[in-house]
Amino acid sequence: MRFAAAACASLLLAARPAHAQLQGQVYASGFQSPVAFVQDPTDRTVQFVVQQGGRIRVAQNGAALGTDFLNLSGSVSSGGERGLLGLAFAPDYATSGRFYVNFTNTSGDTVVARFIRSAIPTVADPSSRFDLQLEGTRRFISQPFSNHNGGHLVFGPDGYLYIGLGDGGSGNDPDHRAQNPNELLGKMLRIDVNVPGADPFGYRIPPDNPFLGGNSARDEIWAFGLRNPWRYNFDDVARGGTGALVIGDVGQNRFEEIDYEPRGAGGRNYGWRNREGAHDNVTTRPLAYQPATDPIFDYGRGDGISITGGFVYRGTRLGAAYRGRYFFADYSGRVWSLGLTVDATGQAQASDRREHTADLGGSAVLGNISSFGVDADGELYLVSHSGGRIIRITAPLAAPPVPAGLKIVKP
Repeated sequence: MRFAAAACASLLLAARPAHAQLQGQVYASGFQSPVAFVQDPTDRTVQFVVQQGGRIRVAQNGAALGTDFLNLSGSVSSGGERGLLGLAFAPDYATSGRFYVNFTNTSGDTVVARFIRSAIPTVADPSSRFDLQLEGTRRFISQPFSNHNGGHLVFGPDGYLYIGLGDGGSGNDPDHRAQNPNELLGKMLRIDVNVPGADPFGYRIPPDNPFLGGNSARDEIWAFGLRNPWRYNFDDVARGGTGALVIGDVGQNRFEEIDYEPRGAGGRNYGWRNREGAHDNVTTRPLAYQPATDPIFDYGRGDGISITGGFVYRGTRLGAAYRGRYFFADYSGRVWSLGLTVDATGQAQASDRREHTADLGGSAVLGNISSFGVDADGELYLVSHSGGRIIRITAPLAAPPVPAGLKIVKP
């Protein structure tokens, strides 16, 4: 992600052209550099807004509450691409109260930490913090440079936690970390955090991780070759989705890419730094292993500067024509959707890109788009990093049908 410097609920953002297919409404506002919007799995009226500076705010029925869910601002190094970057609730959150955050600490290194909510559902217990021991004896992952921290956290349909890590920063991955099997950087990790609270590491390795038990790569690694996976999500199985993992990976200076991984298809190599999008990049050192898996879609600098991955839409508000389409954005303030055709192997092809920027209010109103979110019904929201607001994507209300066969009845 490349962060730049940076109304009441249900207010329409701007005048719409007649017959606009989608609309944007301000759902909640008043946030400072928000980077994520996450549904509370136990209360459909509540969502959590992650602010880059270290606070997790609470939005209830579209109103920002005055009390934070969690404030980590004293533990977070924020600015540029650093900060509090991710939040995910455990599948058993209703009973365990566990959730996980990803942030850069005051030394600039990545921490994945577990917390537990307090007796008040909209307030976490800060004393419950437990940092996962992901890197040797350290409870953080060293970041050699200040950019490409990744930061997103998502639980998959398999119940495991997926941690997307950038390549460690600088330009063109100078140390070839994304292809180094002994480095966690530049990888997608997959771990099982359903462990006792006393477990010293805070996780174990799933038995079907692709590199488990050999000397070819770190056991935690699920996939290789990512530059900076800025937002990835699973196609929601509970709403009829395929369970595929769809990743928005930020490019160097030519191409932004969307990677599509069928459910359970671990062990892929998405090619960075040897490949940028579907194109050769720096090839002076070999891939860790062949073949490289090309993205299903990429776009160049004529369209944007930094991809923000989104969701395969599985809600109902936008209508059947949008179900199964993948929505994504560019940080510069543009929004698109792609049609996905999934074959018998689970692999998808992308087609029919449609731009929705103007319908949603235009780049000047949307601002810099840092993330997407979905609510309890699978409906889509945009996170405006520069605007400090959450924007609900909706469709215009259909005009009521004109009654037929009307007659004038005289008294």
